[in-house]
Amino acid sequence: MNGLRKGSIHLGRIAGIDLFLHWSWFLVAAFEIETRGRTYSSIGWNILEYLALFVIVTLHEFGHALACRQVGGTSKQIVLWPLGGVAYVNPPPRPGAMLWSIAAGPLVNVALFPLLAAVAAYSRYLGWAQTMPNANAFLRAIFLINLVLLLFNLVPVYPLDGGQILRSLLWFPLGRARSLKVATILGFAGSAAFVGLALWMRSTWIGLLSAFFLYSCWQGLQQARILGQLEKMPRHPGFRCPSCKTSPPLGPIWVCRNCGGQHDTFLTQGVCPHCGAQSATTTCPECARAHPMSEWAVPVLTHPAD
Repeated sequence: MNGLRKGSIHLGRIAGIDLFLHWSWFLVAAFEIETRGRTYSSIGWNILEYLALFVIVTLHEFGHALACRQVGGTSKQIVLWPLGGVAYVNPPPRPGAMLWSIAAGPLVNVALFPLLAAVAAYSRYLGWAQTMPNANAFLRAIFLINLVLLLFNLVPVYPLDGGQILRSLLWFPLGRARSLKVATILGFAGSAAFVGLALWMRSTWIGLLSAFFLYSCWQGLQQARILGQLEKMPRHPGFRCPSCKTSPPLGPIWVCRNCGGQHDTFLTQGVCPHCGAQSATTTCPECARAHPMSEWAVPVLTHPAD
């Protein structure tokens, strides 16, 4: 997913979140605008319709990002590309925090329906169907786009929002690693169904989505295996992550940025035993946040002498 940043255009920063647009978005936009050229009497309406899609997807992704921040997580980037949008969210490793961070995206689409319905009702009152057919068709298209995006994202196939919501709900009874494993295995089954649909409809677009789903499920399965291994590892009793309050695993799982050697940074006080490089910060394997080594130490309680 980090590769999406390559070839992306920085559109600006909103609420401390950098918004990027992948270059391939323009190719798909040109294709879609040309395909729907007969919907309106002027191509300007087709362009406006695709820009509205851009706005709806952007609002959806900001829903994820802002909700993640609300529960104490971090989110600094959003990348928009032809297959949708990606909000890089890092909520605290708790099922409730993950659930809210993911569910907030579709809730943005739900919140848009009353606004769209009010505008549609006003257009009927003004008689746009007869006097402004292009504007009337545009409003219908926007309502349909928002509905399709909502329903599609709620399909319980990982990594769609529906699949990640399912994973968050499973996290409560199954734990972090097993819930992700179950969600990705179900995601493979769902991806296979999308492959079949792509072949049946002879749709290149659905085929690309299927490939993306399969790749994401594979990545999720590998992450689940790593999380499962972390859960079984013994912990350093004298240290605790300042963000998620979890004690770090005991073992050589940290990789030196200078030489690539693996070591247990808490046994060496942040110094790589292979090349002697000193790490300014230590990244938590549970929540992926970095803090100076001095902030990890658990305070020792002392009692005054009687």
